[in-house]
Amino acid sequence: MSGRPGLDGPADEDEPERLYVITRGRSGPGGETPFDLVTLIVSRAEPKATMQPEHAAILRMCASPLSVAEISAYLRLPTSVVTVLLADLLADGLIEARAAVPPADFPDRALLEAVIHGLQRL
Repeated sequence: MSGRPGLDGPADEDEPERLYVITRGRSGPGGETPFDLVTLIVSRAEPKATMQPEHAAILRMCASPLSVAEISAYLRLPTSVVTVLLADLLADGLIEARAAVPPADFPDRALLEAVIHGLQRL
């Protein structure tokens, strides 16, 4: 059992029908979505009793930010299925998607050398 409140049970690799039902037959989130493997997802609401179990699990586990890859692993669902579920939650305003922190832009080497030479002259 994981430390996060996901769905426990066997992986659904042998049950493509279940994946079809979970996504309501959709193969992708549709349109442009902000999801890649490192996109951070944060819940903006509590799960409701009438929600699909996978949607509710995502809302519970994303009380603190989790990446799409982590959600996929905790739910034991393919990333493509998770992105469909996340698109549903995003459209309903129940989650927030945050881009991962971009890598730092390093200053130009010539600038760094000029600063070092200037400091050495002091």
